[in-house]
Amino acid sequence: MALCGVSRMMGPRFWHVLLIFATLAAPFVARGEDQAIDFDKARQILERGKRGEKVTDEERAYVQRAIEARRKAQANQPQGKGGKGLPPPPPKWTEHLIPLTELGTAKYKGEEGGLYGGGSNQPPKAHFEATMRESAKIRPLDDDGKPADGGKIGVLSVGMSNTTQEYSRFIALANADPQKPPEVVLVDGAQGGQTGTRWADPDAPLWLTVDERVKSAGLSSKQIQVAWMKQAEAGPARMGEFPKHAEVLRDNLVVVLGHLKRRFPNLRIVYLSSRIYGGYAITSLNPEPYAYEEAFSMRWLIQDQIAGKSELNYDPARGEVKSPLLLWGPYLWADGEMPRKADGFTYAREDLSERDGTHPSETGRTKVAELLLKFLKTDPTAKSWFARN
Repeated sequence: MALCGVSRMMGPRFWHVLLIFATLAAPFVARGEDQAIDFDKARQILERGKRGEKVTDEERAYVQRAIEARRKAQANQPQGKGGKGLPPPPPKWTEHLIPLTELGTAKYKGEEGGLYGGGSNQPPKAHFEATMRESAKIRPLDDDGKPADGGKIGVLSVGMSNTTQEYSRFIALANADPQKPPEVVLVDGAQGGQTGTRWADPDAPLWLTVDERVKSAGLSSKQIQVAWMKQAEAGPARMGEFPKHAEVLRDNLVVVLGHLKRRFPNLRIVYLSSRIYGGYAITSLNPEPYAYEEAFSMRWLIQDQIAGKSELNYDPARGEVKSPLLLWGPYLWADGEMPRKADGFTYAREDLSERDGTHPSETGRTKVAELLLKFLKTDPTAKSWFARN
């Protein structure tokens, strides 16, 4: 049976269940027909098929075995409120939180507000100036990473399912914008189910997918100079309450940044964003307040880099370079339908998926894409290379 036929036969509900299983049970391997079934591999085959990429008959058969193994696993697991084999859904979120950008010097569980801490949404002067110096070095490069007329500036996304959904919409909007120069090439490296823990594994199959997408975009690894990283962990409640789960994400991303710098030696700046609103979530994948709290993971990364931690060093004058320079990109969280003070930004229920309340719907993807596009066109650290004057 063709892969598209498998997808239609099982329907979106089953695909959602398979994706959740692969995400929350990464180490799980089932046995079917005397062969190990890796649900992550099956999910990646499904995603490739949905993108229209070539899928072999052997891979189609693998997906079918995974489907049958998943059915058996569900049948053998106890029934819970969330359905067979699934964690129970979170209670309905009724609380309200203050966006990190508006919290000021007030504290959330001991942490002050502001993207950069101390109530400030602007980077410290020295870090801003360092970013401007790195930004000034971003220019069209040839395949060998040398400045060249006709060269390219590769901009890569890094993250999980929400990230790829939002970045795909961003690519469409940006490529249609006359202000984006043609030498800026956007590559969606983010992949469904690939959370911070997965990206921290240097041997994870996701890295081969990233390489393939960079190559398909007509780029070499030496032409990737900027990245947008929006990352999270699946089922953060299992990792402990704040700050524990946020520390797990931060520590994984330190490792990820090292991998990125080694694979893409001319990667200079990584813009960080945290999760969108999770108050409509009906699964335990990433509900509130975890979605809100993951912003602190991003802030701690930047603060650690500013403090001079060696594993995040971007400056060759200070020793071995192990990381690109880090800066906040657009802050994406808003308290549901309560407008943010600065821009009136909100998330209505229809901006999140009907199936899980966690992934963005079509309107939600567009909202995030528009925030990212506006940021790159107007932020002083990005507009010099991203937008035509």
